[in-house]
Amino acid sequence: MKNIIIISGLAVLLFSACGHKESHLHEETVFTVTNAIQTDTVLHQSYVCQIRSIQHIELRALEKGYLQHIFIDEGKLVKKGQLLFQILPVVYQAEAQKAHAEVSFAEIEYLNTKALADSNIVSKNELALAKAKLEKAQADFQLAKAHLSFTEIRAPFDGIVGRFNNVRMGSLLDEGELLTTLSDNNKMWVYFNVPEAEYINYTTLRSSETAARVRLQMANNQLFEQDGIIETIEADFNNETGNIAFRATFNNPTRLLRHGETGNIFMYTPIKNAVLIPQSATYEVLDKKFVFLVKDDNTVLAKEIKIQNEMPHMYIVSAGINPSDKILVEGIRKVKNGDKINIKQKPFYTILKEMQNLRAE
Repeated sequence: MKNIIIISGLAVLLFSACGHKESHLHEETVFTVTNAIQTDTVLHQSYVCQIRSIQHIELRALEKGYLQHIFIDEGKLVKKGQLLFQILPVVYQAEAQKAHAEVSFAEIEYLNTKALADSNIVSKNELALAKAKLEKAQADFQLAKAHLSFTEIRAPFDGIVGRFNNVRMGSLLDEGELLTTLSDNNKMWVYFNVPEAEYINYTTLRSSETAARVRLQMANNQLFEQDGIIETIEADFNNETGNIAFRATFNNPTRLLRHGETGNIFMYTPIKNAVLIPQSATYEVLDKKFVFLVKDDNTVLAKEIKIQNEMPHMYIVSAGINPSDKILVEGIRKVKNGDKINIKQKPFYTILKEMQNLRAE
């Protein structure tokens, strides 16, 4: 029994000594605190995007025949109306000449019939029949000329020629066979998917000039020189992903951007009266975010917060703290709820600058 009493006494002494040592440690250690700030800010959000030409079409053979000439090369810039390919036109020229001859014959027949009808030698029905034959011959001639024109494949707009689809001079082409593609890269459409919550934020602020402009980060991590404008939003959400597609338009005067590229879109959303705290001031318990508030008597109080958005080195807080609250930013793992600590105040932006410098190193 005496042994039990002695052991219990030692335990109490050890516990008291540890508690005293911990309290003494807190008294000696000076912890850094800062105030949350409330300010207008701009939220930078990034989205993976696909870059498309404003016009990107397939050029196909409209008639069957041998490919007689190729006037351009892959990757070349061409002008609207420029001749690109020529299909051997001999057969179609012959058909057009034949149709033209039939027009001449029908025209002579019509004039003769009209002269007879004027003299009441033939009926008006015969004259109408001759006129119908002439109109049919003229229509056949126009159709033959259209077929002949189809042997010339011209650029429908200014653009860049794509890769040839295994066609060379002398190739026998079928009607509708793919020859190449043509891209108008003067302007580019850039598509990116936005989650539902961020879509609602954007539509609430879409009257703002800042909210409508975006920047494009290319594959080499460089920003494209031109700003983009969000011009349209798809009608429906994707039920599987919960996203909706946005489309931004970028001027591309140097034609640096090409159809099929990928990149990242940076969208800027202004937020009024945002409450900001350093990310280093937070800790996580069971997927919930907490901070230590420092009360007037320098005791710490664990407080759950709600994160609205994440920014570089900062969080935008929607609930849990006020701008006047002091929060612990260093030594979070060294204290527990209710501890009394020595503190030193450091401005919010000084802490933010230190974090940025640390990351840069």
